[in-house]
Amino acid sequence: MNNSVSNTARLLWAGLRALLVLTLVTGVIYPLAVTGVAQALFDNKANGSEIKADGKVVGSSLIGQQGYSLDYFQGRPANGLGTNSINTQYKLILSGATNLSADSKVLVKQVEDAKAAVVKNNSTADYKVKPSQVPADAVTSSGSGLDPDISPAYAELQVHRVAERNHLSVTQVEKLVEDHTDGRTLGFIGEPTVNVLELNIALKSLVTKS
Repeated sequence: MNNSVSNTARLLWAGLRALLVLTLVTGVIYPLAVTGVAQALFDNKANGSEIKADGKVVGSSLIGQQGYSLDYFQGRPANGLGTNSINTQYKLILSGATNLSADSKVLVKQVEDAKAAVVKNNSTADYKVKPSQVPADAVTSSGSGLDPDISPAYAELQVHRVAERNHLSVTQVEKLVEDHTDGRTLGFIGEPTVNVLELNIALKSLVTKS
Protein backbone atom coordinates (compact mmCIF):
# COMPACT_ATOMS: atom_id res chain seq x y z
CA MET A 1 0.00 0.00 0.00
CA ASN A 2 2.81 2.38 0.93
CA ASN A 3 4.66 1.55 -2.29
CA SER A 4 1.51 2.25 -4.30
CA VAL A 5 1.03 5.63 -2.63
CA SER A 6 4.71 6.42 -3.06
CA ASN A 7 4.61 5.55 -6.78
CA THR A 8 1.48 7.64 -7.27
CA ALA A 9 3.11 10.58 -5.52
CA ARG A 10 6.23 10.26 -7.69
CA LEU A 11 4.12 10.15 -10.84
CA LEU A 12 2.12 13.18 -9.77
CA TRP A 13 5.29 15.09 -8.94
CA ALA A 14 6.83 14.11 -12.30
CA GLY A 15 3.70 15.25 -14.10
CA LEU A 16 3.65 18.52 -12.17
CA ARG A 17 7.32 19.17 -13.00
CA ALA A 18 6.65 18.47 -16.69
CA LEU A 19 3.69 20.86 -16.59
CA LEU A 20 5.73 23.59 -14.92
CA VAL A 21 8.66 23.19 -17.33
CA LEU A 22 6.45 23.16 -20.43
CA THR A 23 4.48 26.16 -19.12
CA LEU A 24 7.70 28.06 -18.52
CA VAL A 25 9.18 27.16 -21.93
CA THR A 26 6.10 27.48 -24.14
CA GLY A 27 4.15 30.03 -22.12
CA VAL A 28 6.91 32.40 -21.01
CA ILE A 29 10.34 31.90 -22.59
CA TYR A 30 9.20 31.18 -26.18
CA PRO A 31 6.69 34.08 -26.39
CA LEU A 32 9.25 36.47 -24.88
CA ALA A 33 11.90 35.29 -27.35
CA VAL A 34 9.57 35.67 -30.34
CA THR A 35 8.39 39.08 -29.13
CA GLY A 36 11.96 40.21 -28.56
CA VAL A 37 13.09 39.14 -32.03
CA ALA A 38 10.03 40.74 -33.62
CA GLN A 39 10.58 44.03 -31.79
CA ALA A 40 14.28 44.05 -32.62
CA LEU A 41 14.04 43.12 -36.30
CA PHE A 42 10.49 44.02 -37.36
CA ASP A 43 9.46 46.77 -34.95
CA ASN A 44 6.91 48.49 -37.21
CA LYS A 45 5.20 45.32 -38.40
CA ALA A 46 5.16 43.79 -34.93
CA ASN A 47 3.28 46.84 -33.66
CA GLY A 48 0.56 46.78 -36.31
CA SER A 49 2.27 48.53 -39.25
CA GLU A 50 1.34 51.88 -37.74
CA ILE A 51 1.28 55.08 -39.80
CA LYS A 52 2.06 58.30 -37.96
CA ALA A 53 1.36 61.93 -38.80
CA ASP A 54 2.30 64.92 -36.67
CA GLY A 55 3.82 62.54 -34.13
CA LYS A 56 0.57 60.60 -33.62
CA VAL A 57 -0.60 57.21 -34.84
CA VAL A 58 -3.38 57.83 -37.40
CA GLY A 59 -3.92 54.31 -38.68
CA SER A 60 -2.38 51.17 -40.07
CA SER A 61 -0.95 50.62 -43.53
CA LEU A 62 -2.87 47.31 -43.58
CA ILE A 63 -6.40 48.57 -42.90
CA GLY A 64 -8.33 50.95 -45.13
CA GLN A 65 -10.24 53.89 -43.69
CA GLN A 66 -13.48 55.52 -44.81
CA GLY A 67 -14.94 58.98 -44.33
CA TYR A 68 -12.47 61.09 -46.34
CA SER A 69 -13.92 64.30 -47.72
CA LEU A 70 -13.72 64.92 -51.46
CA ASP A 71 -10.68 67.11 -50.79
CA TYR A 72 -8.78 63.86 -50.40
CA PHE A 73 -8.22 60.66 -52.32
CA GLN A 74 -10.94 58.07 -51.80
CA GLY A 75 -10.37 54.42 -51.00
CA ARG A 76 -12.25 51.40 -52.24
CA PRO A 77 -15.90 50.86 -51.29
CA ALA A 78 -16.31 48.96 -48.02
CA ASN A 79 -19.36 46.80 -48.59
CA GLY A 80 -19.21 43.85 -46.24
CA LEU A 81 -20.87 41.83 -43.52
CA GLY A 82 -21.90 44.61 -41.15
CA THR A 83 -21.60 48.35 -40.64
CA ASN A 84 -20.08 50.34 -37.80
CA SER A 85 -21.90 53.54 -36.88
CA ILE A 86 -19.51 54.54 -34.09
CA ASN A 87 -16.04 54.77 -35.62
CA THR A 88 -16.80 55.87 -39.19
CA GLN A 89 -13.13 55.73 -40.18
CA TYR A 90 -13.58 51.97 -40.24
CA LYS A 91 -16.97 51.41 -41.82
CA LEU A 92 -17.15 47.67 -41.29
CA ILE A 93 -17.75 46.12 -37.91
CA LEU A 94 -16.85 42.72 -39.39
CA SER A 95 -14.17 41.96 -41.96
CA GLY A 96 -15.57 40.11 -44.94
CA ALA A 97 -16.92 40.31 -48.46
CA THR A 98 -20.51 40.95 -49.52
CA ASN A 99 -20.95 37.28 -50.51
CA LEU A 100 -23.09 38.50 -53.43
CA SER A 101 -22.88 36.51 -56.64
CA ALA A 102 -21.66 38.11 -59.86
CA ASP A 103 -25.21 38.20 -61.27
CA SER A 104 -26.77 39.58 -58.07
CA LYS A 105 -29.08 42.51 -58.79
CA VAL A 106 -27.99 44.07 -55.49
CA LEU A 107 -24.32 43.89 -56.49
CA VAL A 108 -25.01 45.20 -59.99
CA LYS A 109 -26.91 48.15 -58.49
CA GLN A 110 -24.06 48.85 -56.05
CA VAL A 111 -21.53 48.86 -58.88
CA GLU A 112 -23.67 51.07 -61.13
CA ASP A 113 -24.31 53.58 -58.34
CA ALA A 114 -20.63 53.60 -57.37
CA LYS A 115 -19.55 54.16 -60.98
CA ALA A 116 -21.99 57.05 -61.40
CA ALA A 117 -20.68 58.64 -58.19
CA VAL A 118 -17.04 58.24 -59.26
CA VAL A 119 -17.76 59.87 -62.63
CA LYS A 120 -19.68 62.74 -61.03
CA ASN A 121 -17.32 63.39 -58.13
CA ASN A 122 -14.13 63.32 -60.19
CA SER A 123 -15.28 65.42 -63.12
CA THR A 124 -14.14 69.02 -62.92
CA ALA A 125 -14.65 72.13 -65.00
CA ASP A 126 -11.62 71.23 -67.13
CA TYR A 127 -11.72 67.43 -66.95
CA LYS A 128 -14.60 65.07 -67.60
CA VAL A 129 -14.40 61.46 -66.47
CA LYS A 130 -15.83 58.83 -68.81
CA PRO A 131 -17.51 55.70 -67.38
CA SER A 132 -15.04 53.59 -69.37
CA GLN A 133 -12.18 55.15 -67.36
CA VAL A 134 -13.46 53.89 -64.01
CA PRO A 135 -11.35 50.89 -62.82
CA ALA A 136 -12.87 47.89 -61.05
CA ASP A 137 -11.39 48.73 -57.63
CA ALA A 138 -13.23 52.09 -57.65
CA VAL A 139 -16.61 50.37 -57.61
CA THR A 140 -16.05 47.06 -55.79
CA SER A 141 -14.91 46.23 -52.29
CA SER A 142 -12.14 43.77 -51.56
CA GLY A 143 -12.58 40.31 -50.09
CA SER A 144 -12.03 41.70 -46.59
CA GLY A 145 -13.74 45.02 -47.21
CA LEU A 146 -10.73 46.68 -45.59
CA ASP A 147 -8.27 47.04 -48.49
CA PRO A 148 -5.96 50.01 -47.68
CA ASP A 149 -4.73 50.33 -51.26
CA ILE A 150 -6.12 51.44 -54.59
CA SER A 151 -4.76 50.96 -58.09
CA PRO A 152 -2.62 53.68 -59.70
CA ALA A 153 -5.41 54.00 -62.29
CA TYR A 154 -7.97 54.91 -59.62
CA ALA A 155 -5.54 57.32 -57.95
CA GLU A 156 -4.82 59.02 -61.28
CA LEU A 157 -8.56 59.30 -61.98
CA GLN A 158 -8.89 61.41 -58.81
CA VAL A 159 -5.97 63.73 -59.53
CA HIS A 160 -7.92 66.54 -61.24
CA ARG A 161 -10.57 66.69 -58.50
CA VAL A 162 -7.98 66.69 -55.71
CA ALA A 163 -5.91 69.35 -57.47
CA GLU A 164 -8.92 71.61 -58.04
CA ARG A 165 -10.30 71.35 -54.51
CA ASN A 166 -6.91 71.96 -52.90
CA HIS A 167 -5.76 74.71 -55.29
CA LEU A 168 -2.81 72.66 -56.48
CA SER A 169 -1.58 72.03 -59.99
CA VAL A 170 -2.38 68.73 -61.68
CA THR A 171 1.37 68.19 -62.09
CA GLN A 172 1.92 68.50 -58.33
CA VAL A 173 -0.76 65.94 -57.51
CA GLU A 174 0.36 63.56 -60.27
CA LYS A 175 3.87 63.67 -58.80
CA LEU A 176 2.40 62.89 -55.39
CA VAL A 177 0.66 59.79 -56.75
CA GLU A 178 3.80 58.70 -58.60
CA ASP A 179 5.90 59.04 -55.44
CA HIS A 180 3.43 56.91 -53.45
CA THR A 181 2.95 54.13 -55.98
CA ASP A 182 4.43 50.83 -54.84
CA GLY A 183 5.54 48.40 -57.53
CA ARG A 184 4.99 44.66 -57.69
CA THR A 185 6.48 42.61 -54.86
CA LEU A 186 9.90 41.32 -55.98
CA GLY A 187 9.16 42.91 -59.33
CA PHE A 188 6.64 40.32 -60.51
CA ILE A 189 4.15 39.42 -57.75
CA GLY A 190 0.81 41.23 -57.64
CA GLU A 191 0.00 44.62 -59.10
CA PRO A 192 1.24 48.17 -58.35
CA THR A 193 -0.71 49.81 -55.51
CA VAL A 194 -1.17 53.16 -53.81
CA ASN A 195 -1.76 53.30 -50.05
CA VAL A 196 -4.59 55.79 -49.59
CA LEU A 197 -3.78 56.85 -46.02
CA GLU A 198 -0.12 57.48 -46.79
CA LEU A 199 -1.06 59.39 -49.93
CA ASN A 200 -3.55 61.58 -48.07
CA ILE A 201 -1.03 62.37 -45.34
CA ALA A 202 1.41 63.49 -48.02
CA LEU A 203 -1.36 65.53 -49.69
CA LYS A 204 -2.21 67.29 -46.43
CA SER A 205 1.47 68.11 -45.93
CA LEU A 206 1.73 69.49 -49.45
CA VAL A 207 -1.38 71.65 -49.00
CA THR A 208 -0.03 73.01 -45.71
CA LYS A 209 3.24 74.02 -47.39
CA SER A 210 1.56 75.61 -50.40
